[in-house]
Amino acid sequence: MTYNVCFGKDYELHSRILALGNIIQHHSPDLICLQEVTPEIHGLLQKSAWWPEYKCFMSRNMEYYMEGDMARSNMGKPLSKRKKYMERSYFCMQMSKLVVDSFDGVPFSHSVMGRELCMANINIGGVSLVLGTSHLESPSPPPRLRSNERVAQAKESLMLLGGRGSSNMIFCGDMNWDEKTDGPFPLPDGWVDAWAELKPGEDGWTYDTLANAMLSKGSKKLQLRLDRFVCKLPDFEVQGIEMVGKDPIPGVSYVKVDVARWKIKEKVYRQRRERMLPVLPSDHFGLVLTITPRAGSSASSE
Repeated sequence: MTYNVCFGKDYELHSRILALGNIIQHHSPDLICLQEVTPEIHGLLQKSAWWPEYKCFMSRNMEYYMEGDMARSNMGKPLSKRKKYMERSYFCMQMSKLVVDSFDGVPFSHSVMGRELCMANINIGGVSLVLGTSHLESPSPPPRLRSNERVAQAKESLMLLGGRGSSNMIFCGDMNWDEKTDGPFPLPDGWVDAWAELKPGEDGWTYDTLANAMLSKGSKKLQLRLDRFVCKLPDFEVQGIEMVGKDPIPGVSYVKVDVARWKIKEKVYRQRRERMLPVLPSDHFGLVLTITPRAGSSASSE
C-alpha cells in the first residue's frame, strides 16, 4: 500500500487518521508506504489495534524531529536539530509484516524541499525484494514547477534501488508526476508502471478535485495521477492494483472558507464564503498493489 496521508489539520486530522487505520486494517497489506507523516500522525497510528503486527521504519531526520531540539548521532555526540529539520515537518514511513534485512533513508542530491528516498530490503521466502518510497519534489507556482528536480529524483531513485543487491524492486509514493510538465516517467528496461500495465485506458487519478469532495474548488478542477507503483519484478507477477480511500467518512465534515478578491479602479474588494464539505481519509486516494510469486520462484505465498 502507498498513501499520502495529508498532514493538514484543517481536515479533521484525528477522524481522517482513524479512517486511514480502518483502511489498513481492512486490506491488511504486508508492506505499507506512507508520505506526509508527522509526529502527531505517527502517534495516532501507534494507537491502532493493528500496529503491533508491523515493524515501523522511518528517516533518521524524523527521529530527530520527534526527539526534540537535541539528539545524539550514532557516535554518541550531540547533534543539534538543524533548521532544515524544523522546516521538514512531515516525512515518509515504511511498515512491514515481513522480514526486513536493512533500511536506509537517502537524501536526494538536489532537493530544496529536503526530500529523500526510503529503501527497505525485504526477505520473502528467501527471495529479496527492495521496496522504495518517496515524496518527490512538489510543484511550485508557474512558471517554475520543479519538473527538472522531479525527473532527476525519479532517475536517482531507480538507480539507488538498483544498487541494493536485488533484482526485484518496487518504487512507490507521491511522485507529484504530471506528464504535461514532466514527460513520461523515466522507466528503464524491465520496469513497468503497475496502473498503466493492469488498467490501460483508466485514468487512475489519485488527486481529483471532482471525485474527492473534500477538495471541492467550485468551477476549478485538477485531476492527476500523482501516486504510483513502478516495478521490476522478475520473480513476481504484478497481479492487481486497487484505489482506496474514495468514500467520505460518515458523519464527519469541515468548514471550507473561500475568499474572493477583486479590484475595481483603486479599490480592493473581498468576499468571504463558508461551505460545509465532507471529509475523506486524505486529499489523495491510496493504492494497494498485489504481487504473487512467479512459477518456479522460491518466494512463499505470503
